[in-house]
Amino acid sequence: MAFRLKLVPDNTRIDFFRWQFLTFGASMAAMVASVVLIFTMGLNFGIDFKGGTTIRTESPTAFEVGDYRDALNDLGFSDLAITEVFDPSFGADRHVAMIRIGTTDETGSVSPDELNRIEAALHEVDPQITFASVESVGPKVSGELIKTAFYAVGAACLGIMAYIWLRFEWQFSIGAVVSLIHDVLLTVGLFSLFQLKFDLTTIAALLTTLGFSCNDTVVVFDRLRENLMKYKTRPLIELMNLTTNETLSRTIMTAVTTGIALTAMLIFGGDVIRDFVIAMLFGVVVGCYSTIYVAKNIVLWLGVKRDWSKKDPKLAASPFENAERP
Repeated sequence: MAFRLKLVPDNTRIDFFRWQFLTFGASMAAMVASVVLIFTMGLNFGIDFKGGTTIRTESPTAFEVGDYRDALNDLGFSDLAITEVFDPSFGADRHVAMIRIGTTDETGSVSPDELNRIEAALHEVDPQITFASVESVGPKVSGELIKTAFYAVGAACLGIMAYIWLRFEWQFSIGAVVSLIHDVLLTVGLFSLFQLKFDLTTIAALLTTLGFSCNDTVVVFDRLRENLMKYKTRPLIELMNLTTNETLSRTIMTAVTTGIALTAMLIFGGDVIRDFVIAMLFGVVVGCYSTIYVAKNIVLWLGVKRDWSKKDPKLAASPFENAERP
């Protein structure tokens, strides 16, 4: 006998819009709070956005990242990141690491004396280590990266808005973009509140979250459009409840499976990708929430046209008539 896992029962009748003003108000309050946090506490920018030095090391012997970190922690660098580089083309006698050190002066790079101390400290751990390259990012370049990163997020939101506008209607595009802005602001607010490192990997997480949230929103909107053509005389709020319940299983399953993979990355991925995974995990949660309680609330208040199909309306009874509230 085949076993089928069900995270959500069949034919659910949850009234998602019973507290629509409360849920939407909470979302708007959270967005305002995030903006206040960003302007008051600021962001803990990483090397990409505030400048610093990247050192590429090579060694013929295997090493532990923790040993490198312990050796350099004694030098007093406040912003230090060490990652091991894996490449299938590397031979058994080639072990590469990337060491990133935050800005220590206005030039945006470590001084020659500091570089010598770094090399001496690593030689105590691995006498055969060599510096293959040393690159620095100055404050001017890092400032340009900040602007470019936020332009990328803004361009993604505008592109998604245009896509949904063309595929559906302008009401849907406004609802989708507001929900995406909600997701981005709350995620950035989280990073500001806990002072998590904000760098280019975080921007990648934000763009990935936008894609995840947009995909979920489009699936729900597509089913809503089908129901609008099918039940032309039913109230819009009933059709939105019906649509949300019909797609609930898919939404929960997608979020749970994505969450399982991200949780594994959070536990076993190490410090290098931890902030990226935190942004993704939080983005998945708020993305599912905003699809229902932000995007669809806006579409509900703006209203939509009901004349997509010229066929006779199917006046089947709505499954929400006489349904009990949970």
